[in-house]
Amino acid sequence: MPLGLLALAIGAFGIGLTEFVIMGLLPEVAADFSVTEQQAGWLITAYALAVIVGALGVTALTIRLPRKAVLIGLLVLFIGGNVVTAMATSYDGAMVGRILAALCHGAFFGIGSVVAANLVAPEKRAGAIAIMFTGLTAANVLGVPFGTFIGQQYGWRATFWVISVIGVIALCGIVSLVPAPTSAQEHVSLRKEVRAFRSTQVWLSLIVTVLAFGGMFGAFTYIAYTLTEVSGFASSTVPWLLVLFGVGLVAGNWLGGKLADKSIDRTLIIFIAALVVVLTLFAMFAETQAPTMGALLLMGAFGFGTVPGLQSRIMVFAGQAPTLASGANIGAFNLGNALGAWAGGLGIAFGFGYVSPLWIGAAITLLGLIVMIIAAVLAMRSAPGAAIFSDVSRSATEVADARANLTGV
Repeated sequence: MPLGLLALAIGAFGIGLTEFVIMGLLPEVAADFSVTEQQAGWLITAYALAVIVGALGVTALTIRLPRKAVLIGLLVLFIGGNVVTAMATSYDGAMVGRILAALCHGAFFGIGSVVAANLVAPEKRAGAIAIMFTGLTAANVLGVPFGTFIGQQYGWRATFWVISVIGVIALCGIVSLVPAPTSAQEHVSLRKEVRAFRSTQVWLSLIVTVLAFGGMFGAFTYIAYTLTEVSGFASSTVPWLLVLFGVGLVAGNWLGGKLADKSIDRTLIIFIAALVVVLTLFAMFAETQAPTMGALLLMGAFGFGTVPGLQSRIMVFAGQAPTLASGANIGAFNLGNALGAWAGGLGIAFGFGYVSPLWIGAAITLLGLIVMIIAAVLAMRSAPGAAIFSDVSRSATEVADARANLTGV
């Protein structure tokens, strides 16, 4: 494994920790700034919206710059944002820090996916992306509980100081371990990158990302209420139950990357279909604790197991201009997060109970499955000789070239 992938994974770990750890620290943040928990929750919403802006805007603005240099700059921004958050003396100051840190999120994962893919042989690219995203899954399994513990013991600001240190470690790793690409790799045109969006498959991939991942996240957003109010678990057991979900994330991410290297579309269809089934069964048996624990594990596995394939797919169909499309897909993940959380919240607001986010998540994910099947069928019809639904392992470059010849990407 190239050591550069480890540096990218550490960066992903820090960024994932920044995004998710505040969920466990909202009471402390709200009390410190004398705001309601709803107002404190805007620190999460604003972060997600800023990720979408950064995924497109920051990526577009830096598209001509060397990717390694951009990654270094993004981590400097990330460190600065977390330092601002840790030092904030007001709610507005914390909001500014959150937004600064979020602006680097989408661009880092988008550009980092391209860099990770270029560090390995073409037939191993989905696996390389999965290794980078392992940092994000580890943030959920280990980082969030640990970060929450630090925040509860030493104050929520201490958590963001720790995250800043992780950012410095990732920065040093990328500087020393990620090789500088050749000049040919760095010859990137914004106009060429934008042309990738002429591909119908690029847009279909974005829609699948929004729906498939959004359905899972919508169910997960309110999972603490489901576990305590429906399944009957004590509040003190929720962090440990979420470790099950995190273990599923790690396993699914690894397996999804391995299988996507053999067949992207087949892997996505199987994983998304399985996620629909798991969410449905979870909703049906949420009042029973043993099935709930199994559903948590499988929801994480099949939900996050789609990530390497979704990220690889859009890069394949973007052809020789994957950077902006890759960043757009990171934005799509976060748009899906917002959509799922909003839809799940509507179910609760209309009085359908804390199981409703699971049913709504299953319905949204089912829509994603339908779009994914349509995308796969269209891909096979347009270029059967290079179909990524095939069992034959093909490199992303070979498939991208075939698409370019047939669709003008």
